[in-house]
Amino acid sequence: MLPRSRTLPSRIYNGVVEERQDIRHYLQVEVQPKPHGESEAINPQANYSKCFDDDGRLKRTGTFWTASSHIITAVIGSGVLSLAWAIGQLGWVAGPIVMILFAFVNLYSSNLLAQCYRSGDPLTGQRNYTYMEAVKTNLGGKKVLACGWIQYLNLFGVAIGYTIAASVSMMAIKRSNCFHKSGGKDPCHMSSNGYMITFGIIEIIFSQIPDFDQVWWLSIVAAIMSFTYSSVGLGLGVAKVAENGSFKGSLTGISIGTVTHAGVVTSTQKLWRSLQALGAIAFAYSFSLILIEIQDTIKSPPAEYKTMRKATVLSIAVTTAFYMLCGCFGYAAFGDLAPGNLLTGFGFYNPYWLLDIANIAIIVHLVGAYQVYCQPLFAFVEKWSAHKWPKSDFVTAEYDLPIPFYGVYQLNFFRLVWRTIFVVLTTVIAMLLPFFNDVVGILGAFGFWPLTVYFPVEMYISQKKIGRWTSRWVALQILSFACLLISLAAAVGSVAGVVLDLKTYKPFKTSY
Repeated sequence: MLPRSRTLPSRIYNGVVEERQDIRHYLQVEVQPKPHGESEAINPQANYSKCFDDDGRLKRTGTFWTASSHIITAVIGSGVLSLAWAIGQLGWVAGPIVMILFAFVNLYSSNLLAQCYRSGDPLTGQRNYTYMEAVKTNLGGKKVLACGWIQYLNLFGVAIGYTIAASVSMMAIKRSNCFHKSGGKDPCHMSSNGYMITFGIIEIIFSQIPDFDQVWWLSIVAAIMSFTYSSVGLGLGVAKVAENGSFKGSLTGISIGTVTHAGVVTSTQKLWRSLQALGAIAFAYSFSLILIEIQDTIKSPPAEYKTMRKATVLSIAVTTAFYMLCGCFGYAAFGDLAPGNLLTGFGFYNPYWLLDIANIAIIVHLVGAYQVYCQPLFAFVEKWSAHKWPKSDFVTAEYDLPIPFYGVYQLNFFRLVWRTIFVVLTTVIAMLLPFFNDVVGILGAFGFWPLTVYFPVEMYISQKKIGRWTSRWVALQILSFACLLISLAAAVGSVAGVVLDLKTYKPFKTSY
């Protein structure tokens, strides 16, 4: 039997462990260390401050550079693959302009959110360790519940989107090798279901990693992979443009009458696709969910929000430059036929080995990214369940399970069952709706306004006590309302895209 239940907070209550039969439960409080030596007894607070922060936790060591790297890693993900398609719907004029506008909105709202990390004094005020804690402290009431539902439903949707994206890359590898062996004579059609199930099985295994802090190595590998496949996509786009000898595309985006897999593009579909592109770009920039968590790693002084403000400027500038290169060169290479997933548009025959490397990188990245996004949801459900049923052995008990070449694994039956059900559910939904661009657009639309704009604006107004109908209050409300309209438009376009795709789709029988 293990010394404690992982689903409960891990700090000891005044050094005392409350035991119940063979399970130990820990209550979370911060304990100031006791002085051991005579020199420490003279000024214990001075010695304490050297090792611990003002909230009793170990000194944070994060810097401007570590915060910047965390943001860049969080932002640059599978969303970059759909940017060529997004610019293809909007055209050479509106595409880059919309991307830059999204960058500025994210930069501004991130600065507002960063100032909500502490309540009261920016240097000594109470810390909010998570996004929901910040909402609870500054807004409270039903808005906390609304924030929780939106945040965790968004994470659930991301898991579905990642399952779809991983299966597309798995099929791309299989098809490229099939094309290579047949010399392009075999169309190599195949179903995505088996690949989604394979990805689901992999995620069931990795989802049994108990704590978020134990997936740090997976996160680092995922970050390296994201830069790998993004760079390959950019390089192939540049090479394709050089091969064509000119830039494809138009100022207004995809032309009416263009033949796509869903049929001929009509004027109405042109509108829906343009709106859907807004959601895809919004999804590519989404990182507000974890901004507070990143800020909680930064040391002070100076005040954490000052370091975070500089980090967001650098990281969003780097990300935007990278996105513009990938999106624009992808559109320049393919024009109106820019694919929803950039790497699937370069054909399967040459250079098939480079595309295989890029798609393997995508799969590895998505395996890690799935865990990074889902672990907070796992932890929330498990902690809530442990508080709801504290005496249930099924929920709280953990057992030693020896595993060859690994050591002892801490088995919890509730974690095993609930996480497995979660992965199975996301896999089944992905098999029902295997539309990468549509799902990405819906996720971007669903999370952009509330999480990136509305809650940061409302928390900032509350914290700074900005009066109603003052010029600053009106300006912030105009920004929030404009972004709401953009989110609604993107949602309508994405839902219309799903409806259009469903006309030529049979459940569980999707093939490429």
